[in-house]
Amino acid sequence: MARKKEDSPSKEIIAVASTRDIGGAAQAILDFVSKIPSSKEPTSKRPADEARRIANSAASKAGLTAGSLALPPGPLGWLTVLPELVMIWKIQAQMVSDIASTFGKEATLGREQMLYCLFRHTAAQAFRDVVIRMGDRLVFRRAGMAALERVAKNIGVNVSRRAVGKGISRWLPIVGALGVGAYAYYDTAQVAKTAIELFSGVIDVEATDVTPVAAAASSVRKSATKAAKKASATKKAVKKAVKKTVRKTAAATKKAVRKKPTA
Repeated sequence: MARKKEDSPSKEIIAVASTRDIGGAAQAILDFVSKIPSSKEPTSKRPADEARRIANSAASKAGLTAGSLALPPGPLGWLTVLPELVMIWKIQAQMVSDIASTFGKEATLGREQMLYCLFRHTAAQAFRDVVIRMGDRLVFRRAGMAALERVAKNIGVNVSRRAVGKGISRWLPIVGALGVGAYAYYDTAQVAKTAIELFSGVIDVEATDVTPVAAAASSVRKSATKAAKKASATKKAVKKAVKKTVRKTAAATKKAVRKKPTA
């Protein structure tokens, strides 16, 4: 039987500072997925069964946590909406990391994969520029900051709507808490389903990474190529004009010689 892994620090991904105002929810999402929690789960000989066990445990924990935080009624309950969201994300992120480790693919879990697992079931269209399905495999593009911001903004809209709904449910004592807990259970189960589907299959990551520096270098290369072509065209035009002038001068000289009177 495989032993549990030793404690290891979480995988931190250096986030590129955004140059635009993308909204509080979107920025919170990007900041959250920039730190991947480590896992102590060993690679399993029966990863599908182990992943389901992890998923059931996490879903129950998420449901209980959300339901407990939703118990305070009215205005007091509104104060627990954001803490509830963050705690559920933490439970789900740890679950995704554990599932990846169970399948022996913890090394493939990055920012794009975590975003995909956590929010694909609520904002599938947001990932069309980041994830491509090719047969039985998923191909992840190494997204630049602009692409990640677009994904986060789309997800942020859905998260904000859910937060409003959670706030309204606080006005329904007990019943509202049960509903919030049930939804958290369901939501976590959907995240687990996506994670199991992802890590049980083949994951490819494109090597291309369009960063601002790479984009600037590409722009410089294109400008240099364009300038070289323009210079070459100018050189040809000048050479052609010189030849034409020489021919005209030669022709005029010959004509003048023929017309010159003899002594």
